Amino acid sequence: MAFGARSGHEGPEEGREQIAASSEAVTDEVPGEVMDDGEKHSHGGRRAKNRQPKQQRSFWKELPLLVIIALALALVIKTFLVQAFSIPSQSMQDTLQVGDRVLVDKLTPWFGAEPQRGEVVVFHDPGGWLAGEPTPQQNVLQKGLSFIGLMPSAQEKDLIKRVIAVGGDTVSCKKGGKVMVNGHALNEKNYIYPGNTPCDDMPFGPIKIPKGRIWVMGDHRQDSSDSRYHQNLPGNGTVSTNEVVGRAFSVAWPVNRWDFLGVPSTFDQQGLAAAATSGAPAAAGLAGAVPLVLWRRRRRTRSRTAG
Repeated sequence: MAFGARSGHEGPEEGREQIAASSEAVTDEVPGEVMDDGEKHSHGGRRAKNRQPKQQRSFWKELPLLVIIALALALVIKTFLVQAFSIPSQSMQDTLQVGDRVLVDKLTPWFGAEPQRGEVVVFHDPGGWLAGEPTPQQNVLQKGLSFIGLMPSAQEKDLIKRVIAVGGDTVSCKKGGKVMVNGHALNEKNYIYPGNTPCDDMPFGPIKIPKGRIWVMGDHRQDSSDSRYHQNLPGNGTVSTNEVVGRAFSVAWPVNRWDFLGVPSTFDQQGLAAAATSGAPAAAGLAGAVPLVLWRRRRRTRSRTAG
């Protein structure tokens, strides 16, 4: 914010005379008052001199307003746009380390975007996933910073995992084998913790993922209580997309770990999404055909009217 400074500089005599000669100065004269020309100029000059520019409020008076605006903006950003989350466990190593701060995109879900395979997402506890986990205590300042999104909240029981399968997919993994999605094996060497196996500690499936739900797994497979370990709960280990807070797209802290959390290339392999998106081309074709049909109808109507 720019702050103006009040100037005490007075212009030369010619400047005051020009002000006195203006229509505003003449209007200020008392009607019927007899004065010679010199007195008129002097009177108008005094009036112009007395009109001081409005004083601006000092910085300290404006500071509370600035703080309120900043807090309001931070709250809006945290609620609708981006929020920072702290990584509390080793379940996503080596992609994420304990103590990392990640930025989570909360905007796109408002426009109907749903989690995609390979994305790292933050989601609320679907129920029972964090049972028995202690909740860290925060002081008043920490609670305030958490409320406006400047500090991760300890009260919100959220988890962070990688999306392996989405609604409509069939996912499975046998001991000694790879994770299979719609019959395609995932090459997970780029993100699985070194020395881990895809699922030897907990083989699963095949499992058909219901619409509106996702199957999630940690990158540190042998130290992640993910979908595999909650198949006895409602949802059979899957997570509702309504519970997803947003996609973690960047490591923001510490500085030496700045990184973009992209989608591994194995999730781009041809045919992987066939089961889930077979209706997409038809829907896209219909969406493109509707405007064309309406345009042709209007054109025909206009031509008939002209005839």
